[in-house]
Amino acid sequence: MISVLVVDDDFRVADVHRGFVEQCDGFEIAGVALSAAQAIELNQELRPDLVLLDLYLPDAHGLEITAKLRSDSAADIIVITAARDVTNIKSAMQHGALHYLIKPFQFATFRERLETYRDFRESLDASSGMSQDAVDNIFGSLRTQPAHLPKGLSSDTLYVVEQTLLEANREMTSEEVAHLSGVSRVTARRYLRYLVDSGRSIATSEYGSPGRPKHLYSSVRAPKPNR
Repeated sequence: MISVLVVDDDFRVADVHRGFVEQCDGFEIAGVALSAAQAIELNQELRPDLVLLDLYLPDAHGLEITAKLRSDSAADIIVITAARDVTNIKSAMQHGALHYLIKPFQFATFRERLETYRDFRESLDASSGMSQDAVDNIFGSLRTQPAHLPKGLSSDTLYVVEQTLLEANREMTSEEVAHLSGVSRVTARRYLRYLVDSGRSIATSEYGSPGRPKHLYSSVRAPKPNR
């Protein structure tokens, strides 16, 4: 069984997440913490396999305690938060969060994330030495793919790129998007093309200097930028 520590400052939300965990095959609740200090204490005492971590805790930002949680118990971390901004998403990635789940969500979404995590652990436990293909498959198992998303595109990265466009509220080059979202230029261009093809972004060409035109991208959900 995979033991889980739920961390959320709202006891009602924490209780809902506890109930969700108890409905997932292969998981059990180790404990519930309502603050960063309590999370650190229970993590040391209970040594869970997985921490479901809220970001907005009364005594610290959740990501500020991830290193401490890991050093004390080697627990994996899934962020569960209402924060949708790119800064928190990028920071969660940099702190090693395996998933980033945005409130509110349905139980089916929650269960899917936990099941992909369970499959990830089982794949690691069953392996000793691995080929590159095996490593790619294991890391790929952590990324849930919507049926409509083309092969090779990650829903997590897609969200970061799309949110970068939305928050900028202006036309941007692929280089700007890459810089702000923390991905490579090649990756940014791939996701921007997908957003344009799916009607979620607009691409325009700016002429005015010799050579190739400059391609500019903007979100269809943002107010139309001034040219």
